[in-house]
Amino acid sequence: MKAAPGDWLMIEGTHLDEPKRHGLILEVHGPEGSPPYIVRWDDTGTETLVIPSAGAHILTAEQMKQAHGR
Repeated sequence: MKAAPGDWLMIEGTHLDEPKRHGLILEVHGPEGSPPYIVRWDDTGTETLVIPSAGAHILTAEQMKQAHGR
């Protein structure tokens, strides 16, 4: 997984009726865009250190804009 500040981290729900989460990647702490990332979650506004697992993917700002009208 590779990302840059300004990209979006998308995490699919892992349980029935669990919503998808998305957050703006503020900082990248791994080499060459790899995790961990500092992410500001859109639903809560909180910032957390994240090491994504299965069910997570990265969208560029342009992809996010097209997919979600942001």
